[in-house]
Amino acid sequence: MEARPTQPHLVLASSSPRRRELLAGLGLAFDIIAPDVDESTPDHLPDSAAIEAWVLDLARAKAADVARRAPAGAWILGADTVVVLETTPLGKPADEADALAMLEQLQGRTHTVLTAVALHRAGAPSTTTAEVAATRVTFFPCTSAELTAYVATGECLDKAGAYAAQGRGALIIERLDGDYFNVVGLPLAVVGRLLAGVGFDLWAAGAGAGQ
Repeated sequence: MEARPTQPHLVLASSSPRRRELLAGLGLAFDIIAPDVDESTPDHLPDSAAIEAWVLDLARAKAADVARRAPAGAWILGADTVVVLETTPLGKPADEADALAMLEQLQGRTHTVLTAVALHRAGAPSTTTAEVAATRVTFFPCTSAELTAYVATGECLDKAGAYAAQGRGALIIERLDGDYFNVVGLPLAVVGRLLAGVGFDLWAAGAGAGQ
């Protein structure tokens, strides 16, 4: 039997269990190293182009940070997600009151979820590629009681925009236009395209189980 070519070494620069699960679904083996970067959302960015540039820079920073601690030659995958209401970026809520305030802004309206994905090769600082995916999400009109009950579930506190589309947050989503996985935190079509571009074979039989 012909030996299957060895896949490049892949490292996920994220502590997010959702990104870990999504990447594992592509059938690739990978290691995990959490990045150490400032992920705080700016108080103000002038327009949508500035928001997109910021989220791309943050994904690149995560990948570059982990690349300094990863084995030479490994490909580091960094990602960052932000919810954008008009030109206001919404990151992860600070607490339940902040989560409720975010949800009250989003209810009954359409917003955009941006996830930037960056690949950085350890030991080769100039080899970085990045792309951003956008998905439009519309919420049903919700009462304060409904939103308060949702916040009380606790699932929204570590999510950009204070909701989880893969959890009970699905109950307040009226429509989603674009990549669902982008809203969860990792646009798999974009990830697959970037990985294939640097030598990963995503269709290899038994490519390896994600960790």
